[in-house]
Amino acid sequence: MNEAKLQQLTLFYDGACPLCQAEILFLSSRNEAGLLHFVDVNSSDYDPQKTGISCSQALSAMYAQFEDGNVIHGAKVFPAAYRRANLPFLAWLFSLKLLQPLFNVGYRFFARYRHYISKILGPGALWLVKKKINK
Repeated sequence: MNEAKLQQLTLFYDGACPLCQAEILFLSSRNEAGLLHFVDVNSSDYDPQKTGISCSQALSAMYAQFEDGNVIHGAKVFPAAYRRANLPFLAWLFSLKLLQPLFNVGYRFFARYRHYISKILGPGALWLVKKKINK
């Protein structure tokens, strides 16, 4: 991977969602090149005027913004983030055009029900990520 050609990417996430927290914690642990930045849309760090994305929009789908100001959302965010976290297989998998419709539908479902799903899977996911990071 050639980090010099990749722009920094800011991921906007729901800090009240344990599964979202686990994903951000995992990605931040792999952010050696400093190409990822994370902003909780529920925090004072999130500025909808700056991004052009309302808080409710940001909570309804995964949004990210490149340092040049371009915004991406939905399943397109994941390969961009995984590429920057030096996870080439996941970047490749999530960028497969054939699977994009499936990923988009799956993520819309997850985004809508993430708090219910997180009640079940979130604590375990956070525990696993923290355990892996602390090794």
